[in-house]
Amino acid sequence: MNTSTPQLPEIQHTFTQLLSSTRRGARLARLLATEQLRSWPAPPSVTERAEQIVAELAANAVLHGRVQGRGFRLALTLATAARTLRIEVADARGDQLPVPAGKPGTPQESGLGLFLVASLADRWGTEPYPPSGKCVWAEIDLTPGAARNISGQPADEPVAQHDHPA
Repeated sequence: MNTSTPQLPEIQHTFTQLLSSTRRGARLARLLATEQLRSWPAPPSVTERAEQIVAELAANAVLHGRVQGRGFRLALTLATAARTLRIEVADARGDQLPVPAGKPGTPQESGLGLFLVASLADRWGTEPYPPSGKCVWAEIDLTPGAARNISGQPADEPVAQHDHPA
């Protein structure tokens, strides 16, 4: 008799919202993401990290990706079988790719928020967002070993090395 281990079905929760490219839109992105994640089966540590990532990426979309009359898009995808939360913020400025600043602690006008994103996310990167924009994405693993607090430090358990593409 052949028996197989039952597989958990893939449950994918998604949320997408178009927001105005204003400071108010960036703040709303953070608030909406937090409320949405609290309604999903996401651990509180993941929600806390995601809130900070969304705040940084939305602020960057408003400050550096703004085109008059065009908003930015926030998308969240929680894949339960893959145990991953993906955050995407897309804006209209494909010519303005995010670049992390030199080193934390040195005087810089911008780019330091990406160090925060890199420390909180398990992976992050950019991709084109047609017709002329870009999407900055970050992923957080839902595994217990990946739990970190908002300062990027391990929370209770050691964190494995993770890939942070620039």
